[in-house]
Amino acid sequence: MVPVCLLPERIHGDAARVVVRHFPFPPETRSIDPAVDGRAHRIVETLRSLDDATIENELETLLADFENRHREVRQYFEDRYEAIARDLDLPTPARNAERALIGAYFCHEYSFEAAALMNPSVVLHPDQSGLGPDEIRFLMSLRAVGEGHISSITFRQGVLSSDGAMQLRPESRLAVAASPETGTDGHLRLQRQDGGPIEETVLFPVTQAHRGGLEDLRLVKFDDGDDSFYCGTYTAWSGREIASELLITRDFRSFDLRPISGCAARDKGMALFPRRIGGDYAMIVRQDAENLYFIRSADLSCWSAGEKIAGPMHTWELVQIGNCAPPVELDEGWLLLTHGVGAMRKYCIGAMLLDKDNPARVLGRSRTPLLSPSDVGREGYVPNVVYTCGALRHGDYMFMPFGIADCIVGFAMVRIDRFLETLV
Repeated sequence: MVPVCLLPERIHGDAARVVVRHFPFPPETRSIDPAVDGRAHRIVETLRSLDDATIENELETLLADFENRHREVRQYFEDRYEAIARDLDLPTPARNAERALIGAYFCHEYSFEAAALMNPSVVLHPDQSGLGPDEIRFLMSLRAVGEGHISSITFRQGVLSSDGAMQLRPESRLAVAASPETGTDGHLRLQRQDGGPIEETVLFPVTQAHRGGLEDLRLVKFDDGDDSFYCGTYTAWSGREIASELLITRDFRSFDLRPISGCAARDKGMALFPRRIGGDYAMIVRQDAENLYFIRSADLSCWSAGEKIAGPMHTWELVQIGNCAPPVELDEGWLLLTHGVGAMRKYCIGAMLLDKDNPARVLGRSRTPLLSPSDVGREGYVPNVVYTCGALRHGDYMFMPFGIADCIVGFAMVRIDRFLETLV
């Protein structure tokens, strides 16, 4: 038997966690449907015709309804007004209360994890202060799914002790969507609000390439000699096509989102090694929807075809295999978590051990699953699925959060030495 200790904690999606988003009036739909532009003008003209007392009363009622659900919601309304005024060529100036009220008509609440919460990744938290002996603080990303099956990225953090116990930091009641801007290097950047904790931050799709969702972020802390940073690959879903992209951050306050070029970017599930291999960046990826490949690149943003290292072998992975998470470095080699798809589209989690100097060489692999839906639960948004996008070593154990039925998140601790003995 594979030595897995399932922790009692579970994380469920919370429909009460909402963010303020732009309601899709101009500029999003202006060039597509002129009637929408006319409706926007009608709304604005009606509001601007109201007297001061009515405007103040309407805004007071609105804030009483929503101010306790969001941080600085009035400022968000006023910022939204600025965009509307620019897109509709509105005359200026406008009354202060009027500005906020108009902006509110072009906003809405979005419950970003109402449909599902799943596929976590995990890294060592950048802040390791204030901990007890043999404790570490971790930071976990999760894929949240809301109305329209739109995927976004949210975060949780917690502490692991040496005996395998876990303490999750309480979830924040509030949530704030990070704001898009252009970085100094020209890349798209998402900036989270100053003062708010990371648990309140939500990263939403903002480009046409990922308007359908940011899916399955695989975070890793990358050590590049004198430099280190956090990097993650994710699947950008346009609503019609997929592509792999990069998320890069140093402080989890600003996040650079970068497209990946090269033929490998057409595939899902790219996972970056935490350091260079032979002077190159390296990844594991499933390039043909069936088998695993090892690929190298001198450029973090450009990836081409690689070397096949493994295909389906055992009955629980006979349909296809894929990598789950960035490889974890051990003395014995690189521990790579994998997923396998078997009969009835049942997703299980397994692993491979790769040679440390030549990761294209497989030293061992799971004959039976490390974790199966029958072990932890199978009912949910997508039944018969367990899946993870990351694991973290802590002493003799591997800490592995995982999604259950694309619906909730569970946690496991795996004794590494005993687990390696099961790989053949």
